[in-house]
Amino acid sequence: MTINVLLADDQAMIRGGLRLILEDQPDITVVGEAADGAETVEMARRLRPDVCLVDIRMPRLDGIEVTRALAGPGVTDPLRVVIVTTFDLDEYVYGTLQAGALGFVLKDAGPALLVEAVRAASSGDALISPSITLRLLRQLAPARQPTTVNPSQPLSERELEVIRAIGRGRTNQEIAAQLFISISTVKSHLATIQTKLGMRNRVEVAAWAWESRLMDSPDRRG
Repeated sequence: MTINVLLADDQAMIRGGLRLILEDQPDITVVGEAADGAETVEMARRLRPDVCLVDIRMPRLDGIEVTRALAGPGVTDPLRVVIVTTFDLDEYVYGTLQAGALGFVLKDAGPALLVEAVRAASSGDALISPSITLRLLRQLAPARQPTTVNPSQPLSERELEVIRAIGRGRTNQEIAAQLFISISTVKSHLATIQTKLGMRNRVEVAAWAWESRLMDSPDRRG
């Protein structure tokens, strides 16, 4: 299945670079490019892409406003938005995630993470650049009470290892290499973990790991 992507950035050079990275993948096609926020909203509603890659700072409407218009509360048929930016300010991260974004990726995170974020969003999952995830969750954990969510079934030791890795912001590829398992096995573990915890995506799993103090436990594999 081909993933149709809309690129939104006010710099043509950036859009061109993102297009080259994405269209190098056999399952991703760029169906349109927008140079400002208002154009992004219009094109997205007309083209209905599987994923919208949106910059934060754009003329007319910024990335948060675009996200709210396409995926925010009250949107009948929300689109999947991933923010791609050079700015990792907390206010932007919180703002876009609250507005309905399914991912937040820094432009210098590398092609592999960008592609993984697009694929994750296309399946309804969320992915945030590991450095951002780790910082936000560390700030979040001390301010909140330990979670009261208990697994519907006991978590295996391998599942706990996967959860700790997710809590550290590892990608599926990094988890597979760390635990010496295949990426498909990582995805299978993640699906099982989400079912046991009753959670929708890896960001919620990571938050649970920090809130439940699981990250305080030693991890033999680092």
